[in-house]
Amino acid sequence: MDKAVAASSISIIESGNHEIKKSTMNLNDSINSRVPNIFHVENVSSGISAEDGVRVCGIHEYKQAAQTLAEAFAEDDVAMYFIDTPDREHWTEEQKWNLHTQILEYVTYAHVMKGLVLTAGEDYGCVALWSSNVFAIKLVLTQPPSSGRPDRMPPGHNMDDLYTIFRSGMWRLYFQLSSEGKKRFFTEFLPLLHDAKARTLGDRDHDSWYLVYLGTKKAARGKGFAKKVVERVTKMADVQNKACYLESSNDKNPAIYMRWGFELARKVVLQRGPENIELDIMIREPNPKTSEARNGLGKTTKAWMNDGIQVAMESEDNRQPC
Repeated sequence: MDKAVAASSISIIESGNHEIKKSTMNLNDSINSRVPNIFHVENVSSGISAEDGVRVCGIHEYKQAAQTLAEAFAEDDVAMYFIDTPDREHWTEEQKWNLHTQILEYVTYAHVMKGLVLTAGEDYGCVALWSSNVFAIKLVLTQPPSSGRPDRMPPGHNMDDLYTIFRSGMWRLYFQLSSEGKKRFFTEFLPLLHDAKARTLGDRDHDSWYLVYLGTKKAARGKGFAKKVVERVTKMADVQNKACYLESSNDKNPAIYMRWGFELARKVVLQRGPENIELDIMIREPNPKTSEARNGLGKTTKAWMNDGIQVAMESEDNRQPC
């Protein structure tokens, strides 16, 4: 099948008890069947002080924080996946960079509002966006009110509510992305991440920490800032007995995340581009040795998503964007 129209379904390969089970699932059915609940973190910043140079960013700092992420992800395949499309070949590099920056401004603003944005280092040297869910704005932007789809989203304040989507500017993506860009973002990327997170975390999907973005400026690398902004949350997660979750689009990063307690759980593959793009799905279980977490939490079952993916377990702030 032509890659330009592929990825309408994904194959799940799960291992356990020396048996391998395979099932195929339609991505569009998956996104329409359920939207994971959201762990509310909007008030958690009040409990995080500026220790070790790590602090919480306010709403007036979203552009500076987003600029750090834009620089860190300037050459990231996933970040550019929605911009470098065949129907945008006529765009200049400046136009692509502007949209790249705007996307990260939207996402950062939303996380300042309803998530947690941490920074460390001089001039926003390292920035981390923490949340507990992937944006499900496809449901709001593409479904008419009569369909009832928005009603399937969790009530109350969350990352996907209409107020956050419109206040942050995330709604503009539906008009700024090209036709192919929208297909990649809304039809492939978001459903894939939603399903991977839900399948990996199971009933903990609504009650876990999610590292959405982590990026360090080149001038700030090698100083331990990335480790600091990650450990500020993982230590809290240990006390709360909550798992931490992330996706990494750079094959050099899993080894680094493993040093911080993360384990590789599965891989997902974006297939609409000229070449497939793999993302590593990683999870960190709470560590009872360094927390007040209760014992007995079950480990997440590892599984490989998409048929035929080979996982290499072998491969500090010199890390690439996740």
